[in-house]
Amino acid sequence: MSRNNYAIGIVFLIAGAVILLGKLGLFAFIGTNFWPLFVLIPGILLHVLFFGRILPTVALIPGAILTVSALIFFFCIAFGWHHMQVLWPLLVFGGAVGLYEYHLFEMSHPKVPLTAAIILALVSISFFVIMLFWGWGLYLIAAALIVVGAWLVAGRRTRW
Repeated sequence: MSRNNYAIGIVFLIAGAVILLGKLGLFAFIGTNFWPLFVLIPGILLHVLFFGRILPTVALIPGAILTVSALIFFFCIAFGWHHMQVLWPLLVFGGAVGLYEYHLFEMSHPKVPLTAAIILALVSISFFVIMLFWGWGLYLIAAALIVVGAWLVAGRRTRW
């Protein structure tokens, strides 16, 4: 047999294996469960390239946003996408992490990114708390208000 026949045989073997794996659902499984890797890998790569002194410090901002977003996506794939109705403020938190990393690793330590990171983090945490209290949490707030009101009223009577 000539070398051409070996090369063509190997191509046929690889093509057959790819088709078989595709028919068995391997690629669909990988596509539906591991697609956030296409978001996570660039985020980590931006960090690696920065720490390898290839990219400037500003590359940490999109790197952190991509990394945090990918971690949230992996969590939602594992535990259900219905959690995204509560976790979406963490996407904003990714921007805060990126700005904080920029402030931390930039040689001049600029204050504007730090201030923006703190504001974004506070906004994210506020939205996160609101999302937690939006459903059943409103009952807790109502009960707490009733308890505080009753305590104030009962405390008033003992002072008279």
